[in-house]
Amino acid sequence: MNRTLTILLITILAGQAFANSDTPADQKAVLVTGASSGLGRVMAETMAASGYFVYAGARKDEDLEELNAIENIQGVRLDVNKQDQIDAAVKTITEAGRGLYGLVNNAGVVVVQPLIEIEEQDFDFQMDVNVYGPYRVTKAFAPLIIESQGRISIVGSISGTLSSATWGPYSMTKFAMEAFADALADEMKSFGVKVSLIEPGAYRSNIGKSALERMEKRNLSADDSQLKGAMDETVDWLGLFENDHGNPAEVAEAVMKALFDDNPKPRYLTVPTQEQAYWTISRAIERMVEQNHDQKFSYDREALIKMLDAALAKQSGEVVQ
Repeated sequence: MNRTLTILLITILAGQAFANSDTPADQKAVLVTGASSGLGRVMAETMAASGYFVYAGARKDEDLEELNAIENIQGVRLDVNKQDQIDAAVKTITEAGRGLYGLVNNAGVVVVQPLIEIEEQDFDFQMDVNVYGPYRVTKAFAPLIIESQGRISIVGSISGTLSSATWGPYSMTKFAMEAFADALADEMKSFGVKVSLIEPGAYRSNIGKSALERMEKRNLSADDSQLKGAMDETVDWLGLFENDHGNPAEVAEAVMKALFDDNPKPRYLTVPTQEQAYWTISRAIERMVEQNHDQKFSYDREALIKMLDAALAKQSGEVVQ
């Protein structure tokens, strides 16, 4: 086949592929923060492979280069702690002309130490990324999301329901995301924007490795803790995240549903094991029982079961009598 015919055939096939896919004007664009690795990278690649255009937030040059090499992905320098980078990302995405349909607040870090020992520097680092980060990014990109009547997904954790010794700083940030998502959803419904909270369990990612590296850099050791046993257990647990600890594609699938289903759920509990589901749901029930117990307006068992039935019916779309 001669060169001219080859070029003509490629042009025809490319034109057919373009005709069968979304045009750039119709291609929905999504920003994913913390997309250089782990869950965020899987989310970005999943959406890009499904035909969506992804602005993938990352901090390092090498990560941005890797992301830019993937079809339907544009790397955007974005440290959620730096307002100038957030503002620059807003400018970049606005000037690109695609608009912004979806925002996934995924960037996050783990700091594990007893609350009675953690230094303020480490506590601030945890809060700055996991709480102030989603606040800063959501506030900055809200006008674009409102304009498109799009979607916002917030990556929380089952640690927004569960907490224990040494996990306090991290769990505090994920409990905060529960409130953030509820309040934001109530605010944004006035603009036709839907908000969902993704609550992953322990999936394979680099978050544990990063936490351990930061502990080493900060000269923090379980041996120095008053709660050495709990810290030893936590350090072992963090090491599991690098191994086959659940397929992160399950989390990406939940994010896809939150962003693109006609009727997204307010919460997507996504866990790799039955055990983690049990921990989370049973603790939520225990907390409700603790709140109800021995207070002025306590409900008896029959009333509580009636409330549970009404909540279950509401989720299934049934009419509650």
